[in-house]
Amino acid sequence: MSDTISFDEFLKVDVRVGTVRRAEPFPEARRPAIKLWIDFGDEIGQRKSSAQITAHYDPDGLVGKQVMAVVNFPPRQIGPFMSEVLVLGLPDDDGEIRLVGPDGPVPTGGRLH
Repeated sequence: MSDTISFDEFLKVDVRVGTVRRAEPFPEARRPAIKLWIDFGDEIGQRKSSAQITAHYDPDGLVGKQVMAVVNFPPRQIGPFMSEVLVLGLPDDDGEIRLVGPDGPVPTGGRLH
């Protein structure tokens, strides 16, 4: 179990729903990955991310999918690509990541409560 945090600390983590608008293979990554361009609505706009999700997803199938991401981490250079948000996922029995998203359509940019 992780360390206990306060509710105020939890509120500092800005988790939003975004819609994948573009996805491409990322062959330059050390581990197989996909580059994502995710729309978070008018307030945040489009942000990029690199995700190691190739076991369960292909780029074409991701376009239009709603995903959850932390949008207030600092950008991180991943090889030649600047990742601006952290897409959230959970490992399956083999340790391969399955993306986290709403179980039905919600407005793009909505904040996790």
